[in-house]
Amino acid sequence: MAHARKEQIKLAEALQKTTQYKKHEVECLLRMFKALTHDALKMDRNLFRDVLHNQFKMTDDILMDRVFKAFDKDNDSYINQSEWVSGLSCIMRGNMEEKMKYCFDVYDLNGDGYISREEMFHMLKNSLIKQPSEEDPDEGVKDLVEITLKKMDKDHDTRLSPQDFQQAVEEEPLLLEAFGACLPSYEVVTSFNTLVSEDSDINIQLFQQQQAQNQNRQQAV
Repeated sequence: MAHARKEQIKLAEALQKTTQYKKHEVECLLRMFKALTHDALKMDRNLFRDVLHNQFKMTDDILMDRVFKAFDKDNDSYINQSEWVSGLSCIMRGNMEEKMKYCFDVYDLNGDGYISREEMFHMLKNSLIKQPSEEDPDEGVKDLVEITLKKMDKDHDTRLSPQDFQQAVEEEPLLLEAFGACLPSYEVVTSFNTLVSEDSDINIQLFQQQQAQNQNRQQAV
């Protein structure tokens, strides 16, 4: 037990140096992770998606899978403690540069280093409200893709590079989540950051209980 505690302190000190969190906040996040995983010290895709949906109010299935990939730096199909803290540091407290890289990685669905016209279509298809009409709804999505490309494709090669994306967002910050919500809302960020800053075991228990209640509700539906 004492050895495990020493290892946790060492990990917290290391993560403090590479994230936007103070040491006591990292320790809070590590305890939260242990509570959510029941000491398994790794989080699978389903549990991670439940946390994104229930706690961080994300709803897009495609993007939640991509957020998982963005957190899972070692590509082992699990989120470990370090990935949990580092990922949360980015989406909860990251600067604009960190968030731009994160959002681009989420939107680059096939991981080839570009956001293609096809990927834009795939992500934007659900963002348009389907109107009862004879017009092909896909045509409206295609129009939106072309408008987006015109706005963001700075080198005119019909796809977005990281440089295109960065330049477009720097000119118009609202384009950061142009292809769907992959960052938590201001309200969620404020609430979560307060919970972590206070570093209260009671708050962690409430977070865990809320997560469990939401999971039970979903299973009952």
